[in-house]
Amino acid sequence: MASQLNRCVSEGDKSTLKIAVVCSSNMNRSMEAHGFLQKKGFNVMSFGTGDKVKLPGPAMDRPNVYDFGVSYDEIHSDLVRKDKTLYTQNGILHMLDRNRRIKRGPQRLQEAKDRFDLIITAEERVYDQALDHFENKGGVIYQPAHVINIDIQDNHEEATIGAFLFCELVQLLADSSDLDDEIDELLQTFEVKAKRAILHTVVFY
Repeated sequence: MASQLNRCVSEGDKSTLKIAVVCSSNMNRSMEAHGFLQKKGFNVMSFGTGDKVKLPGPAMDRPNVYDFGVSYDEIHSDLVRKDKTLYTQNGILHMLDRNRRIKRGPQRLQEAKDRFDLIITAEERVYDQALDHFENKGGVIYQPAHVINIDIQDNHEEATIGAFLFCELVQLLADSSDLDDEIDELLQTFEVKAKRAILHTVVFY
């Protein structure tokens, strides 16, 4: 994977594209990609699409659930109070430490005021939620956005691989001289290279 994705190893690649990276809770996959793309100089924000922010709890049927708008600091403090040892061992406190260095707290795509050229989702369910949002809100100014999905499992290792994949894809698209005309061919090429299925739809603001 590393040899395939070497275009994103060096710092400083910049692009005029406005990019959103999206997962369900704006916690793991989207934040890993946000931090990585930001370090490379891209104009990037991150979001979730779920109704609530959800993190693993002491049992499968006992997740930690928060409202969007809460800060990563507040979630970190809450989990330290509940069981510092558990959430240290499973990596969640470390993840929250990373997140709060990037921005204040999880944000919801459906509430975003910004407009993006690329919206890259990490799960088909999230992709569907993003498309539902645009369908329900209705285009007003008819500015196009490309919504692209690459499935990334929601664990720390896959989130790291996903950040490389997202960065390689963004760099490929940023290098295009006519993105709207070339994007289908570029995505087909990337799909073969990355060995991951890609979904793509054009939506309008």
